[in-house]
Amino acid sequence: MYGVGVEPKFAIGQRALLVQAPSGNVLWDCVALLDEGIADTIRALGGLSAIAISHPHYYTTMVEWARAFDVPVLLHAADREWVMRPDSRITFWEGETRAVGEGLTLVRCGGHFEGGTVLHWAAGAEKRGALLTGDIIQLLPDAGWVSFMRSYPNLIPLDAARVRAIAGAVRPYAFDRMYGAWWDMSVERDAARVLERSVARYLSAIGA
Repeated sequence: MYGVGVEPKFAIGQRALLVQAPSGNVLWDCVALLDEGIADTIRALGGLSAIAISHPHYYTTMVEWARAFDVPVLLHAADREWVMRPDSRITFWEGETRAVGEGLTLVRCGGHFEGGTVLHWAAGAEKRGALLTGDIIQLLPDAGWVSFMRSYPNLIPLDAARVRAIAGAVRPYAFDRMYGAWWDMSVERDAARVLERSVARYLSAIGA
């Protein structure tokens, strides 16, 4: 897996992640800048078979990326209203899960967007499983915990029902590691346990 980002930081400074899989590389989330240097590097790594994006805050230049690599962009249909630039390469998927390649599964969690999605990578973490979360599950500087928000700019917490739904959506999947939306945000081990205890702490803190 490779990180794709912009230095100096642009806007909120998120990274994208390029997951290499036997069925084809998948770009998870998106960054605003696409130049020839980035494109050539990704082509040298095998190009892309698809782009999948966790939620509308990372839609950014997804159309330019899709056109450059001639691949579909997979978005959950619940967030269709947030697409400001319709394009034939955008594919809206429905339901709770969608396979996006061998051992790669999109899982709808909801959260601060109804279609909020994470990517489960079965072969990640040396085949112990990894979860790519964007900020649907927010990783923290203390890698022993995660958290959740309804609005990050306004610091409004997410309600109990949606937090429980996130935990329930990913519970069927084995994962030992989580990767967030920023370079220094990851949980390197025991990620499933970290998520469960974080949910319990969060619900207790909001009186649920």
